[in-house]
Amino acid sequence: MIYENTFPQPPTNLGKILRWKLNLGPRAENPSDLTGVTAEELAAIAPNLKAIHEPNPEQIQVTWIGHSTFLIQHRQRNMLTDPIFGDCLTPVPGIRLRRASPPGLTFNQLPPIHDVLMSHNHYDHLDEPTVKRLAKLSTETRYWLPAGLSPWFRQKKIANVHELAWWKSSKFAVQTEIHAVPAQHFAARGPFDRNHTHWCGWVLCSGLRKIYFAGDSGYSSEFKDIGARFGSMDVSLIPIGAYNPRWVMRSVHTNPAEAVQIHQDVHSCFSIACHWGTFRLTDEPLNEPPALLKQALAKQGLAKDDFRALQPGETVTVPTA
Repeated sequence: MIYENTFPQPPTNLGKILRWKLNLGPRAENPSDLTGVTAEELAAIAPNLKAIHEPNPEQIQVTWIGHSTFLIQHRQRNMLTDPIFGDCLTPVPGIRLRRASPPGLTFNQLPPIHDVLMSHNHYDHLDEPTVKRLAKLSTETRYWLPAGLSPWFRQKKIANVHELAWWKSSKFAVQTEIHAVPAQHFAARGPFDRNHTHWCGWVLCSGLRKIYFAGDSGYSSEFKDIGARFGSMDVSLIPIGAYNPRWVMRSVHTNPAEAVQIHQDVHSCFSIACHWGTFRLTDEPLNEPPALLKQALAKQGLAKDDFRALQPGETVTVPTA
């Protein structure tokens, strides 16, 4: 089966990427004249291990580990999103895409993990060494996957997988449901498997509280559909990086201004930035996205604390709406 976006756009295919890398495409956007975050703000900080290992179960607590990897803690559940704890992404021998900063939590500092939420199969989101390490720790850890991805996990002898198509849901825990929601992206782990699996975001509904992990996505009107269906999100984890050049990345990655639009579309009370500062995937400086995020928030008349870029290792307690 070949999966598609609801609103197909020109694909970010190998030919387009080669044109970009060989400087054969449109002229690059003018570099931003904004001052990005400092090296100190980009670096990982010492995690609050007491808070991480003794969280208040009635609160939603979120720790940014790096890139799209978060530890979400709520109602005695410890959940990881798109976990990556290695230092390099690429499967191509001799080419190493290393982390700019170490994980904000080391693998050995993690609390017991109950659930893993996977958005899609790209190497900067689905890291085989990491999921194998997690599987060795516990066979009870559940892996929530977009449609078509469970065979890959079963080939790695990871059996506790739960696959959901867009707009489908499942009981997650006591009084909690998990919903797979659309994203504007694509999938591939090699040259011949493009879109053989799907991609998604996730919404967790726990009582009156809602958590949204957008995964990896370009901008589309589907975010308004998510907001209309679920109402206000207590916290949203939204990508802000890997956006330049726009003629290559627009269809698959949001820039900070589009991320703020998503924040508004899903009626998010509080949002946290992801997909920036960890791996140099595209042309913009690693420290630029938070500066453009602040600019976009100000342009929309929003407070800077409505949508934050954390440091790796930083833990926040989500305010009650």
